[in-house]
Amino acid sequence: MKTFKTILLAAALATPGVIAAGAASAQVNGVAVADPEAAIANSRAFTTAVSQIQTTYKAQLDQATTRRNAIQAELQPLVTAAQTASRAPGATEASLRPQLAAIQAKEQAGNAELQRLTAPAQRARAYAAEQVQRQLTTAVQNVVKAKNVSLLISPQAALFTQPAADITPAITAELDRLVPSVSTAVPANWQPGQAAGAAAPAATAPATSNRKAPTGR
Repeated sequence: MKTFKTILLAAALATPGVIAAGAASAQVNGVAVADPEAAIANSRAFTTAVSQIQTTYKAQLDQATTRRNAIQAELQPLVTAAQTASRAPGATEASLRPQLAAIQAKEQAGNAELQRLTAPAQRARAYAAEQVQRQLTTAVQNVVKAKNVSLLISPQAALFTQPAADITPAITAELDRLVPSVSTAVPANWQPGQAAGAAAPAATAPATSNRKAPTGR
């Protein structure tokens, strides 16, 4: 998938007078920042699609939540026991290795199970995001032209910006115009990344214990 800088560079090359991030020494008339991932995520088409996906795959997502909680409950005693063992006199990395391996194996198995449960929803979200992203370069071009932007950078590249310099909402509004709606019915032969762009937010987070693994003395 294209990075933020690549996306902006593509828009700049297609729009005369627009200078992409990195050309700080160039003479510019206007400077702006934009976050394309946020523009896509906040677009009306994508947020509507997310709502539809949550309804369509509610059973699977609810099952994933239940399993995540159960897996965390199963992991907790193992983590507690390993932490206790790590504080015992004479504990070493070698002596703790079997317990740590058991925790890791259970975590990996749990995450694999959750990924299977949430895969249809994640796939639908990625498909919805990709449909919006196909118009991202056009939306950026239209906004920078309308606002006479000469230098467009990412928020991470700016030490300080005024709120008015952020044209992300304007790009979102342009995406709303260009892409009023998207489909959440994923074609059987579709694969993520067929259109480059920002990744869709994950449908669910991995289920891990979120506990610090003990280390030997």
